[in-house]
Amino acid sequence: MLKVLAACGNGMGSSQIIKMRIEQVLKELGLKFKVDHTSVGEGKNQAKNYDLVLVAQQFVKDFPASDEKTKVVGLVNLLSAKEIREKVTAALNL
Repeated sequence: MLKVLAACGNGMGSSQIIKMRIEQVLKELGLKFKVDHTSVGEGKNQAKNYDLVLVAQQFVKDFPASDEKTKVVGLVNLLSAKEIREKVTAALNL
């Protein structure tokens, strides 16, 4: 199962909306997954526990250098299903 974290600036409403969009895309891709959401501050500490972390492009630099397990993906438009699909499939080599 793919473990995904959606992180946004404050971790409240916007990360919940992003989470729902990510779930929609992953479901369309036919993947088994679990998506959590949090603030960027909390996400930096939790990232190592996930396969994929999705954040706004400007926050990618705030995350530790990704190891082979965790991939950090920056999004320009957090609500764009098209961008999420493109970047997730690239990150996961699908």
